[in-house]
Amino acid sequence: MKALITGGCGQVGSHIAEMLLARGDQVLAIDNFATGRPEHLPSQNNLTLVDGDIADKPLVERLFGDFKPDVVVHTAASYKDPNDWYTDARTNVVGGANLVRASLDNKVGRFIYFQTALCYGVKPLQQPIQLNHPKLPANSSYAISKTAAEDYLEISGLDFVTFRLANVIGPRNVSGPLPIFFQRLRDGKRCFVTLARRDFVFVKDLARTALKAVDGKGHGAYHFSSGSDIAIKELYDAVVEGMGLNAYPEPEIRPLGPDDAPSILLDPSRTFADFGAVEFTGLKDIVKAAIPYYREHGVHGEYTHLKVDAKS
Repeated sequence: MKALITGGCGQVGSHIAEMLLARGDQVLAIDNFATGRPEHLPSQNNLTLVDGDIADKPLVERLFGDFKPDVVVHTAASYKDPNDWYTDARTNVVGGANLVRASLDNKVGRFIYFQTALCYGVKPLQQPIQLNHPKLPANSSYAISKTAAEDYLEISGLDFVTFRLANVIGPRNVSGPLPIFFQRLRDGKRCFVTLARRDFVFVKDLARTALKAVDGKGHGAYHFSSGSDIAIKELYDAVVEGMGLNAYPEPEIRPLGPDDAPSILLDPSRTFADFGAVEFTGLKDIVKAAIPYYREHGVHGEYTHLKVDAKS
C-alpha cells in the first residue's frame, strides 16, 4: 500500500507512519515542522519525507500526481497560537481542502482524518457525547478550522473515516498538560491544575486503530475515546510519580477558565462495534512511556489551542 501522511513528524502521524513502514508499506510523509520534529521519523526504506506545507496547492498536486497514494492519513494541524487565525485557517482549512480536492482528482481510495472533540463546543449538550451531537465549533480558531476541513471531507464523496478524538498523549506529545507538567516539574516550577476532567488515551492505541481504518474498516465519523474521564490532577500525580520525585510538589488548584470545558467525554460505542474492542493503555503506563522521551528530547513549547491565564 502507498500511504500519504500529513504531519508525518507529529505525534500521531509519526506513530502511524512507523507502523505502516514496519509492515512494508510505502509512505510519503509531509511536514512543515511547525510542531513536528524530524527525529520522530528518521530516514528508512520505503519512506519519503517532504519538508513542505499542505496549504501550498501546487506542491500538494505534484506530490499526489507523482506518488499516487492509495490512502491519505491527514494528521497535520495548526494549533500553536489561539490568536493566530491566519495560520489556523491557512493550514487547517485551505490545507485540508487542498488534500480533499487532490484526493478526488487522483482517485484516492480512502481518506483518514483526525478531528478535535471541541467540534462539539466547550459546553456539550450530552454527556457522554453521541455522534449525532450538533457541531458547535465556535469556541476556538482551532475547532472552527478543523471542523471546516471535516465538512469539506463529508461533502466530497470520498470513502473516509474521521476520528473525533479524546486527549491523545504519550511519547512525542508536544502540546497540552503532559509536557507542560514535565517541563515545569523538571525546572522546579510550581504547576497548576484545574477542576477539568479529560479522557486521556495513548497515541499508540489510536495509531493501531487508525491502521484498521487504513485497511478498510469503518466509514464516516467515529469517536476515539475510552468512554471514561479522569481529573487533570490524576495526570499531574502520574507525572510526579513517573519522574520519581522525592517530594510531592503540591499544585495550585485553579477554577476553570471561561473557554475551558468541565469535561469532554465521547461515546465510543460505534468505534467498538466497527473496529473491535480496544485495549486502552492505563494512565500510569502512558506517562511512563512518555517520560523517557522528554528526558531525551526535551520539551519545545507549551502549546495549547485554547486561551490560557497568563499567570505563571
